[in-house]
Amino acid sequence: MPLCAFADRRSPDPPLTSLREVSAPALPGAGEANLTVGPAGRVYLSWIDPLADSSRALRFAVLGGAAWSVPRSIAEGRDWFINWADFPSLVALSDRDLAAHWLVRRGAGHDYDLVIARSGDGGRTWGAAARPYRDDPGGEHGFVSMWPDSAGRVGVVWLDGRKTAAAAPARRHGDSTVAAEMLLLQAFVGVDGRAGAETELDGRTCDCCQTGAAVTADGPIVVYRDRSDGEVRDIFVVRRVHGAWTAPAPVAADGWRINACPVNGPAVAAEGRLVAVAWFTGANEARRVKVAFSSDAGATFGAPVVVDDGRPVGRVAVVLLDGGAALVSWLEEAGGDAEVRVRRVEAGGSRGSSMTIAATGAARPSGFPRMVRGGNRVVFAWRDPEAGGVTRVHTAVARLSGADR
Repeated sequence: MPLCAFADRRSPDPPLTSLREVSAPALPGAGEANLTVGPAGRVYLSWIDPLADSSRALRFAVLGGAAWSVPRSIAEGRDWFINWADFPSLVALSDRDLAAHWLVRRGAGHDYDLVIARSGDGGRTWGAAARPYRDDPGGEHGFVSMWPDSAGRVGVVWLDGRKTAAAAPARRHGDSTVAAEMLLLQAFVGVDGRAGAETELDGRTCDCCQTGAAVTADGPIVVYRDRSDGEVRDIFVVRRVHGAWTAPAPVAADGWRINACPVNGPAVAAEGRLVAVAWFTGANEARRVKVAFSSDAGATFGAPVVVDDGRPVGRVAVVLLDGGAALVSWLEEAGGDAEVRVRRVEAGGSRGSSMTIAATGAARPSGFPRMVRGGNRVVFAWRDPEAGGVTRVHTAVARLSGADR
């Protein structure tokens, strides 16, 4: 489906200009695209390619002036867990120091492990992949977020299903006291690839919504979808301040009560002590995409602002702009399919006009569109089913309005 021209929307206050598609170096049938930005503003694209022998390859490329670099392989495997909503990621501590994660199945069941590998030469070679948890828990381990920490460490947070795995045999033996719940766990991975001790950040979370992480002037901040005893699944935040994690706190009290996971996680961006969190909610039988701002590194948030155009699918991303505004992207239903849209929102609550980046589908094969900011450019990645049902990874680049002046 096509890239959309900004001129077609005639926005009086466009946040972006000069949108152009950049051919992604992914193979036909590739998916699980993700984006990240290094400390010098370099933009990295990662994705999973299908190989001729039915195995998979996790690869990445770096955006140059007008094109992606020749891709490099991080890892290849046949026993990977491939999922439209639970996808690999890459984090750059510097141009040379990289870390990547992906998911590996355990046997024929639904259990799978999170593994992380590091590179010290810009991704030419990679160390051995290892789990960030020391014991051998069963269950699912995914929905990962990573960030660069001090002393060359990588911070990693994930949803952990060891309690859910333990609940099944307990219930078969008549013990209903073991709850099938997902944990939010965190660890640090050192330069040698070894992980430190795990820390439990929340003992009951939504099962399969993506997490998000960013680094503020006060330390890292993690956002995720919580799960209360009454099945309220609102967006929560935890922060690491002075070396310790805070107790979970809501970003906003939507009160979305739902007895299943919506598979629609939040996104966070931070610059200094300014934080923006974007998310999808279905509270009060109304679908909404919202964004909320914090000026104290996530300790408190202002009233949320509705971002969508009335028929959102969700699948959000957010970046901060100069002057403290945020640019939020999301999927919006349109004509039986969906569009990747963006809107600028000021910290004070005022909104610009929405703009359409690309047409795509609303079903699972379209995946989760990604958006990052690298300097004066905003980069997008999305997946699109094309002729014959073959999916392709697409990327596009736009300039921030005013960047040419």
